[in-house]
Amino acid sequence: MPLEKADLELIEVAQDTIKKLYKDGKHHIGAAIRTKTGKIYSAVHLEAYIGRVSVCAEAIVIGKAISEGESDFDTIVAVRHPDPTQKEQKIEVVSPCGICRELISDYGRETQVILKGTDDYIKRKIHELLPDKYTRTE
Repeated sequence: MPLEKADLELIEVAQDTIKKLYKDGKHHIGAAIRTKTGKIYSAVHLEAYIGRVSVCAEAIVIGKAISEGESDFDTIVAVRHPDPTQKEQKIEVVSPCGICRELISDYGRETQVILKGTDDYIKRKIHELLPDKYTRTE
């Protein structure tokens, strides 16, 4: 699915957020989500010394949107700020981890995710990134 102007703007919001809030050892991933109402929310991840208490940017931004009364999500994107020692300092789109894929799917089975493809950015529905998702049986 090709990207639209609104998708490029969403990437830019995520990039601007991590540029503004980047702190080495604290925040290196930013995320932005657009709701079906067109509102955009952005956030950074929370890194912790003990890794398992860290919280991904995608989870933070979903929680932020839900806290503002939103529940229908259109598109989400995550970006990574490079380590200061890396030669290349471009902020790139990154794929959500498995836990985030589960969370995104739990809160919006039709939510689209922007990814970095071979030549350009691409967009996929979350269920394409998480086939045969585990679900509870009632």
